[in-house]
Amino acid sequence: QVQLVERGGRLVQAGESLTLSCAISGRMSSIKTTGWYRQAPGKQRELVAKFTSSGDRNYVDSVKGRFAISRDNTKTMMLLHMTRLRPEDTAVYYCNAELSWGPPSWGQGTQVTVSS
Repeated sequence: QVQLVERGGRLVQAGESLTLSCAISGRMSSIKTTGWYRQAPGKQRELVAKFTSSGDRNYVDSVKGRFAISRDNTKTMMLLHMTRLRPEDTAVYYCNAELSWGPPSWGQGTQVTVSS
C-alpha cells in the first residue's frame, strides 16, 4: 500500500506562482513512477508532470516552461512548482504513484483556482 497526501492548493491570481506538495508513504519499494495529474470541471483527468522510472521528467505541453516537478532524496516528498499560472490551470491536482503491481495509488486531490 502507498499513501499520497497533497497540500497547497488555493485561490491565486493569474500570473502568480504556487507550489503543491505530495507526501508519499507506505511500501516505497513498490513504486515505479510518481507524478501529478489534474482534472478540470467537465474534463478528463490529464497528466501534468511525472518522473519516469529512470528519473527523467516529463511534462504536458501546456505547462512546459512554467511548471517544474521535483522531489527530495528520499522520494517521500514530491513538489509541483507552478509559475505564471493561467485561468486554464484551474483544476483539482492529484498526486499519483504507478506501482509494480496492482492499480495506481492516488491522493485525495487539492484544488487550485486561478482567477483572471
